[in-house]
Amino acid sequence: MDLHQLRCFLTVAQTLHFGQAAQRMDMLPSALGRHIRLLEESLGTRLFTRSTRRVALTDSGLLLREEARKLLAHADALMLQFRQKSHHSYPLLRVGAIDSAAIGLLPQLIQLFKIKYPEVEVQIYEDKTVNLLPKILNGRLDIAFIRPPEMMSAEIAHHFLCFEPGLVAVPQHHSLAAQGSIEIRQLENMPMIVPERRSRPHSHDMTMNLFHEAGIEASISQVANEKQTIINLVAAGMGLAIVPLWISRFAVNGVKFLPIASASALAGLPLSVVWLKDREDDIRQSMLQVIEDHAELYGDISQ
Repeated sequence: MDLHQLRCFLTVAQTLHFGQAAQRMDMLPSALGRHIRLLEESLGTRLFTRSTRRVALTDSGLLLREEARKLLAHADALMLQFRQKSHHSYPLLRVGAIDSAAIGLLPQLIQLFKIKYPEVEVQIYEDKTVNLLPKILNGRLDIAFIRPPEMMSAEIAHHFLCFEPGLVAVPQHHSLAAQGSIEIRQLENMPMIVPERRSRPHSHDMTMNLFHEAGIEASISQVANEKQTIINLVAAGMGLAIVPLWISRFAVNGVKFLPIASASALAGLPLSVVWLKDREDDIRQSMLQVIEDHAELYGDISQ
């Protein structure tokens, strides 16, 4: 039994629906079910009764629900006590970020934060949204910059920051590279490099929706999930890609980034900051205040 298993259990106990609980935890239903099975095996009892129509708590599940709430609240309080009040360590802020925010937002934001709070150590963890959200839920991250999913766990607080515009990445010697901007219809029949939807749903959908809005189909030549890999594939002439604005700061020779002409609301990716509700944390609140005070870093990044 571990804390993450207990958080999985409480989410299912709250929703009484494995599919909804998996969405809140930003996990695959199979992974969530595995955590529940492991918890039941470690306790030696069934926690849920399940049928094709309903999920219900057993008597053991009802008992564990109350005790797990107390245990997790105590664990969260203990974690904060050691993080914030120990005289043997420096104050610590653990920040998660998707690649684009790690490149375009965090350097300036953390610099401003450190000027005001030089005693705080900041640790940065770069990953995909699908991997960052569980780390918020299990307490391994204090704050994270993510692409918000359609459904968010009720335990997570979030604040929308901006829509990050998309750009078209083209090989430097491509026939379109000399243009000042690109119309999506010009990409008809062009080989496109896109991320897998399960891994990066917002980036994948932005490309597909822009093509659909233009009345054409995307000709997908390659699937690649990491932005650095996608840009390198563009540089190698494997295709074109629609990427977030801040990704253009990657130093890759042979690639030109062009704005999308007459870009609709579809040509942007949402960016939000998230944290765990009901957990007091003065350091995290200080960072949230810096974010609020310096909206110029993200408020109009299309300019």
